[in-house]
Amino acid sequence: MDEDLASQFEANRPRLQSVAYRMLGSFTEAEDAVQETWIRLSRSDPESIDNLGGWLTTVLSRVCLGVLRSRRAHLEEPFEERNGPEPEPASPEEEVILADAMGPALLLVLEALSPSERLAFVLHDLFAVPFEDIAPIVDRSPAATRQLASRARRRVQGSDETPAGDRRRQQEVVEAFLAASRRGDFEALVALLDPDAVLRADRAAVKAATANRAKGAPLLAPEVRGGRAVANALVGRAQAAQLALIDGSPGAVWAPGGRPRAVFAFRIVATAIAEIEIVTDPSVVAALRVQVL
Repeated sequence: MDEDLASQFEANRPRLQSVAYRMLGSFTEAEDAVQETWIRLSRSDPESIDNLGGWLTTVLSRVCLGVLRSRRAHLEEPFEERNGPEPEPASPEEEVILADAMGPALLLVLEALSPSERLAFVLHDLFAVPFEDIAPIVDRSPAATRQLASRARRRVQGSDETPAGDRRRQQEVVEAFLAASRRGDFEALVALLDPDAVLRADRAAVKAATANRAKGAPLLAPEVRGGRAVANALVGRAQAAQLALIDGSPGAVWAPGGRPRAVFAFRIVATAIAEIEIVTDPSVVAALRVQVL
């Protein structure tokens, strides 16, 4: 792989991570999607790519679309798989406009959209990619793609922001979780977790935990499923974690010397923790808005 091309990819990485997170709503899944985009780039002919930014956005979008369709495969609504060829080099515009970080309320609304609606809305409304460039990704005409985004937009505009009371309740749940973890109260952790809760850790966190097992680091896997399994992985492990807002949503952070090194993002449904993500990749952590409370 040409070193200059690798450098150009790294320069695009923050933008790609931003796009992927807004499509997938998961830091770790976004990281995986960006990594898959890098793999596809490394297997491609660099001489055929005239517009690297556009090519990367198109490939990343196809990867994210596959993830979103896979999530909904169990639903009755059928989705046709469109495994076409790799995109042409210059599909979306090279320079996309970075949007402000989405709040948890918008992420919940996006979860209710179809994969194609979500992709069309995110790329066009949040990143200013033209419909003409989005259309080949979702295998529709520009006019039909515009309608996808329009339907998604109406759903989003009809949603309310997370009420202050809900945010306080979510913060209380995170506080209770951290307290239970610190005192090693396994059953209290289980009570706070959804029975089907998921714990995800990025590659950097898994690698660091593996390297420091002899020093007492927890045994982390990229994904742990089930409330009791998640509680077992985190019991007694929050000694240095501080309550924080992560992109405006209650979570936790490990910030020695005031510098965030690890972020713990929570997704809370009703009063139960449905998902926890551990993010330690420096580039991802640096891109997040972290406010220690």
